[in-house]
Amino acid sequence: MKRSISFPTALALVCCASITAQAASNFPNRPIRMIVAFAPGGGTDIIGRIAAQGITSHLGQQVVVDNRPGAGGNIGTEMVARATPDGHTLITAGTGSHAINPSLYAKIPYDAIKDFSPVTLVASTPYLMVVHPSVQATTVKEFIALARAKPDSLNMASSGNGGMPHLAGELFKLMAQVRMTHVPYKGTGAVFGDLIAGQVQVLFGDIVATSPHVKSGRLRALGITSPKRSANLPEFPTIAETGVPGYDAVGWFGVFAPAGTPRPVVDALQQAIAKYVNQPDVRARLSALGADVVANTPEQFGAIQRTDLERWAKVVKAAGVRID
Repeated sequence: MKRSISFPTALALVCCASITAQAASNFPNRPIRMIVAFAPGGGTDIIGRIAAQGITSHLGQQVVVDNRPGAGGNIGTEMVARATPDGHTLITAGTGSHAINPSLYAKIPYDAIKDFSPVTLVASTPYLMVVHPSVQATTVKEFIALARAKPDSLNMASSGNGGMPHLAGELFKLMAQVRMTHVPYKGTGAVFGDLIAGQVQVLFGDIVATSPHVKSGRLRALGITSPKRSANLPEFPTIAETGVPGYDAVGWFGVFAPAGTPRPVVDALQQAIAKYVNQPDVRARLSALGADVVANTPEQFGAIQRTDLERWAKVVKAAGVRID
């Protein structure tokens, strides 16, 4: 039996559609605020400023980058979750705030799925698995054999508890069935002194910071964490192809709007960012930072986010990582 829609309901739906269309046609009608929930200078901030330049370039409206660091990105992220969904408040976010934090923190003040509309995944960043030259392994398979022969004897450094370098290592431990001792540091920069000195032996590190030490011979690269070889660094085999089939630990940076943002507004933002980051000079700039341009659709970005939420929740639980 078909149910008819009452006249008041139909009128309300028409009015809502009209308001949405009007909002989209007037967008953007004032400066856009791009929240970056981390301090200036980091990867999220760099990608956020590039995305902001793209929006300004193609939509003709100034984008003001507003850094709001704190609580692993949760403070700035909550601000956007509570913002008016008209496209004038956005966030450039990473894997941490929108795929890891929901399982890492006992409580977070937002829902990573329900409170946001994905716009586009701007770029992805694989990591390098590197070891000190004293480690008797030149391949991932040899490393696994060594780690299994000497459980807990290898120290795995990271830039901090719960970050992508840490969880990339924990995922490796789970999938390769090896045991290593985790040694967290405060930031990637703090790791290298001890790693080069051999006090810690293993790192799943940021490509930009790590590759110079590999090229100089101070560290040895065993593999890259992406499922396919990086176009930027094709000489490094993937961990998946050299010892751990199916291994995939890639960080990403993308733009979100508050949930309920009109689809035409989301599309306008996605198209502006995608056109900009696919320009040869911008692609080269991101490549120099170790990032691969993605610039996908909102649906594709949302699917990646949901997959990573499930993936990292399992890793966080298995590793017993928790931040209260």
